[in-house]
Amino acid sequence: MWKRLIGTRRDPALTVARVALGIAILPHGAQKLLGWFGGYGVAGTVEYFSQALGIPAPLTLLVIFVEFFGALALIGGLLGRVAALGTGAVMVGAALMVHLPNGFFMNWSGGQGGEGFEYHILALGLSLAVMIGGSGALSVDRLLGRRGPGKQAEPVPDEGRPAEAGRRGTGQRPRREPAGATA
Repeated sequence: MWKRLIGTRRDPALTVARVALGIAILPHGAQKLLGWFGGYGVAGTVEYFSQALGIPAPLTLLVIFVEFFGALALIGGLLGRVAALGTGAVMVGAALMVHLPNGFFMNWSGGQGGEGFEYHILALGLSLAVMIGGSGALSVDRLLGRRGPGKQAEPVPDEGRPAEAGRRGTGQRPRREPAGATA
């Protein structure tokens, strides 16, 4: 199960999706946890979620954890599928509980009562991409997946890439013969 959880391909698109999601979510977590960027910090967030939204404190703390530490995990590619699942769940909850009544669009002109849910759809889409494909290239998950207990890192094959005999399954590109070389 562990290998399936951290398994990933050397796919730059997954890396971009994962890092973009983490960067977009981290400031929201910093607002709630640290009070940065005009946020309330933990105590103020727990109070607001309880009074205005009816969300119990333990669930609010879980949201704070996901938005801050989950975002950091996404940026680094550590347990990307788990962090993306948590982020996706937070986005669904926020869209349904808070943003759905405000319509689809964000409040660009200030004429709506609040923000719409278009941002949440994008974040959910990025979350799903990471949940399905894993953390991608340049991730801690990829590094951990390449190592066995007490072994050096080994190449992990990338599905859908051509491989030549003798190198099949190594994750390395096929060797090219110099121009004019004969077999």
